[in-house]
Amino acid sequence: MPATTSKPTKSVIKILYAESNEQVVAANASEMQKAGHTVTTALSRAEVQQQLRRDAFDLVILGSTMSKDDRHHLPYMVKKAHEGTRVLVMHAGTHHHEVEMAVDSGISMVLLLEKIAALLQPVGVH
Repeated sequence: MPATTSKPTKSVIKILYAESNEQVVAANASEMQKAGHTVTTALSRAEVQQQLRRDAFDLVILGSTMSKDDRHHLPYMVKKAHEGTRVLVMHAGTHHHEVEMAVDSGISMVLLLEKIAALLQPVGVH
């Protein structure tokens, strides 16, 4: 009888995804949910802060439609609210010391999800 192999299960990532454009956040959140992740959305800095007071997340994504000021200040607020939360910033010009990953805003959702999965792998796992 041949040996059976099981596919590794994808881990569900609990994501807080922020944009300032409702259409962008809806479309991208839908793609993340189709990939099996749990996604909470926010449309402003105040909504991000409110969600962080309510719950903890594995990852906070600050999208390209957020203001440059929000993409700069929110990582500090995320880390202050939940120290172990990872932060990914889209459309970041420079690397922020509170941000684990920055990507271009034109990145495909499939590639973004791959980067998210790699970001959340335990240290030392490739």
